[in-house]
Amino acid sequence: MIPDDDPARSLTVADPDDPATTFVSLVGNTYAMLITGEQTDGRYCLIDMRVPDGGGPPPHRHDFEEMFTILEGEIEFTFRGEKHVVPAGSTVNIPANAPHFFRNVSGAPARMLCMCTPAGQDEYFQRIGTTVAGWDAPPPQLSDEERADQRRRAADLAATYRSEFL
Repeated sequence: MIPDDDPARSLTVADPDDPATTFVSLVGNTYAMLITGEQTDGRYCLIDMRVPDGGGPPPHRHDFEEMFTILEGEIEFTFRGEKHVVPAGSTVNIPANAPHFFRNVSGAPARMLCMCTPAGQDEYFQRIGTTVAGWDAPPPQLSDEERADQRRRAADLAATYRSEFL
């Protein structure tokens, strides 16, 4: 049986140009938190990712599903050790617990949407990254000590957000 409608939950319209959108700079990438776990009662989050040429995260895995739709550029996904070059217009689903990482190999900035279910990755990124003004904001110039602190925070919080670096 389907539960009754919850009128406390409202319609969400995601617009990356909305001044209320939170932008996070992390390892040279810029992420717009389009739909947060807070807005979906923890069911999922949607992140608009701008990844510079050569950018991407280190190898990792987590116990939630992660789906990417490539909007611009080309992204090389390494999934369980095997490389897959994925062009714009394609969608990739990473099953929970599978080791993976990605790199922008397009020679230009790339853009993709990332949906995580359940939510949590949005909050993790906000806790370890640096909030910036928008897409055009330059990445913060972190000192070696600040970069080391960011890596420490990422490692310390990984288990809280059901993630593991490999």
